[in-house]
Amino acid sequence: MFVFFVSFITYLLLAWSDGLNIQDVTLGFCLAVVVSLVVPNFSRTSFWSMEGLNPRRWWNFFYFVFGPYAKAMWDANVDVAKRAITGEINPGIAKFDPRMKTDTGRMMLALFIVLTPGTYPVDIDEDGVYYIHTINLTSESPPESELGGDFVPWVRRIAE
Repeated sequence: MFVFFVSFITYLLLAWSDGLNIQDVTLGFCLAVVVSLVVPNFSRTSFWSMEGLNPRRWWNFFYFVFGPYAKAMWDANVDVAKRAITGEINPGIAKFDPRMKTDTGRMMLALFIVLTPGTYPVDIDEDGVYYIHTINLTSESPPESELGGDFVPWVRRIAE
């Protein structure tokens, strides 16, 4: 019921420019019903769970983003710029198994990998194995540190 009211009120606030008419209210009601029926299927935890409010998780997240991840972004940008100037690239797809337990952790790791220049997760299979396209594939099975392995412990602290 909470999802219905939030989505209905949000729609009405977004649609309210010159005032509301019956079509806006009807459409908002219908969309709120659809959203309230679909959303619970995607959420695995209760809306009121306190897990997302843990201050340690937030601290770990902000420390990771502005610390190790910012450094990795800087290093990756410099590396990609050097490779673009010199033309020394060896693109390829590598297999990487970070052994993440939750879907949230898998998604977060994929987002951090995709935001790092020179790497792009192409696929994640059912077992959580990543297939990552990289700008410089050094071997058939490169070390995890080249494919986002440094991010795995941080993502586990934040999302699992």
